[in-house]
Amino acid sequence: MSENNVVEIRGLTRRFWRKTALADVTLNIPRGVVFGLVGENGAGKTTLIKHLLGLLKAQRGTVSVFGLNPVDDPIRVLAQIGYLSESREMPDWMRIGQFMSYSQAFFPKWDATYADQLREMFELAKGQRIKSLSRGQRARVGLLAALAHRPDFLVLDEPSSGLDPIVRRDILSAIIRTVADEGRTILFSSHLLDEVERVADQVAMLHLGRLVMSAPLDQILDEHHLLTVRFPNPPATTPTLPGGLGWSGEGREWTCVCNGELERLRTEAASAGASIVEERRPSLEDVFLARARAATTQQQGSES
Repeated sequence: MSENNVVEIRGLTRRFWRKTALADVTLNIPRGVVFGLVGENGAGKTTLIKHLLGLLKAQRGTVSVFGLNPVDDPIRVLAQIGYLSESREMPDWMRIGQFMSYSQAFFPKWDATYADQLREMFELAKGQRIKSLSRGQRARVGLLAALAHRPDFLVLDEPSSGLDPIVRRDILSAIIRTVADEGRTILFSSHLLDEVERVADQVAMLHLGRLVMSAPLDQILDEHHLLTVRFPNPPATTPTLPGGLGWSGEGREWTCVCNGELERLRTEAASAGASIVEERRPSLEDVFLARARAATTQQQGSES
């Protein structure tokens, strides 16, 4: 395993009965980055995370975290990971202060002073019972427990679920950037692509269990173009100009995301009598939707 990577996944495949949750996924997560893992619900994000935590054993392929197999060496791997799950499962009968003490027992590097700072920042009282907390408050408690032992690798699975937009923006962005600036690594899994675009350094896209792409965020956005194309007459079917991904529109004007084949698309559009009337940098959501549509079309074609 390269010293530059916290995680190395090679050819990971996982099936649940007839459903393929992950299909031949190969992925590296470098040290010291905020790594966004994006995809629609059911894309395989949580299944991949469970392999990193040693909760699932690879049916095919390999998983390495800090150079270790998380199934064979869970104690050494999990001691270096802070994990916030989407489910927020905690003992409902405990008070927040009790839960902090309970969590501290599992992590020798727990920083009690830092834990109290986080508790105050998240506006949590030690005497509050977990069963009385709102979904947003439970998310804050879970995030506190994941951060307080200052893990080398922070894994956040849909971390902003249950948080209102303002709290989500302020707390999540501050925590992610603070941890990343300290040289630690964060895996941020979410279906909210605008959030990922705001904080991630690198992004991997999963669609129907397959890795669609993985690259630095700036590279992904720089290599794609969002174009509006105007045709002389309304096309009878969805346009098929080469280089165009994920066409949408109606009548004479259609929009597509183009990946690295801008000049070719311009040439083909001109040959068809069409013109490009608008060109701009796409959002991460634009790229993902286009890539997902293209991947679905390709998969349907290979199965037919």
